[in-house]
Amino acid sequence: MQVSARIIAFIKKETVLSAAAALAAVSAFFVPPDAAYLGYLDLRTLATLFALMTVMAGLRRQGVFDRLGRALLARTRGQLPLVALLVGLCFFGSMVITNDVALLTFVPFTFSVLGGLGAQAQRRLTLPVVCMQTVAANLGSMLTPIGNPQNLYLYGLSGLGPAGFAALMLPYTLAALALLAVWALWLCRRPLQTPPPAAAPAAARGNVRIEAMYAALFCVCLLAVARVLPYPAAFAAVLLAALLADRPALRLVDYSLLLTFAAFFVFIGNLGRVPAFSAWLQAFLHGREVPVAVLASQVLSNVPAALLLSGFTQNVPALIVGVNLGGLGTLIASMASLISYRQIAREAPQRKGAYFGLFTAANAVFLALMLAFWAVWA
Repeated sequence: MQVSARIIAFIKKETVLSAAAALAAVSAFFVPPDAAYLGYLDLRTLATLFALMTVMAGLRRQGVFDRLGRALLARTRGQLPLVALLVGLCFFGSMVITNDVALLTFVPFTFSVLGGLGAQAQRRLTLPVVCMQTVAANLGSMLTPIGNPQNLYLYGLSGLGPAGFAALMLPYTLAALALLAVWALWLCRRPLQTPPPAAAPAAARGNVRIEAMYAALFCVCLLAVARVLPYPAAFAAVLLAALLADRPALRLVDYSLLLTFAAFFVFIGNLGRVPAFSAWLQAFLHGREVPVAVLASQVLSNVPAALLLSGFTQNVPALIVGVNLGGLGTLIASMASLISYRQIAREAPQRKGAYFGLFTAANAVFLALMLAFWAVWA
């Protein structure tokens, strides 16, 4: 009974990984394991993703991003500048530190800041600001190859350079920024009398040498993403440095995400060797990459949707657009959105239903508007 309870608990905690592993196992019955399985794994994506996650975990552990937010906050006065700062940290930060790390860092920071503004301001601003931060992180991260896991993977497939990737997603990023600005103006249309927000507790200083080490390693990762350095060199440098100087950071890496990628690589590789299914999915996807990716993301989330669909289309740029826009919509369309929901459930459990309703409505509106923009722009 204990074993079955542990299995059930694991499946609840790691639902996406469990589903990916089950799909890989089922597909192995149709395509028995052989030497070709070794070719399924995209080692560049796995190694680069591990290196970036380790660097971000190390920098976050040192409090770098938290201190940055507090330094900017100390220069902010007024309701609209405050909301713009809190949302902007997620929007622009996600482009460099990924949407997950941005939300893990700045949503708790937001609770701390808004908690010092009085009961009226806290009740009026908390849910919409956290919801806006979540939308901002998912949309801001689409500009860069390192903004989220699916971008890193699809960037490697696309053959686009960093500038080409940014050029592809820049119109959508600017449209998203304009929509967020309108939302912020609407939210702040009625002024609130609030004390200065700089009373948030100071963040602890990190180890300067470790911070410098991770800053250098981040540059190494960027060079590997740009294919200036070989990815095995970046992987080895990050792993060795973390082992020698900051082993706790290695425990913060999302290994379940890496295993999810590996399981989906096996599943996709096996599907590609089933001619009937492969031909059908390729025909179905052709010319419909964006809407199919958006719909698939609503039920699978955008990372698995990117992994699944990438094996059956040559139009990778359209798939990049589709899975990034597909991060809007349901709560699981982007797994990063669950980070904010869990924070709300912990900090304000009596309001999590209201947050879910606001999140769903806001995402539906943003998704409809971004798809309308795609239809016009494309």
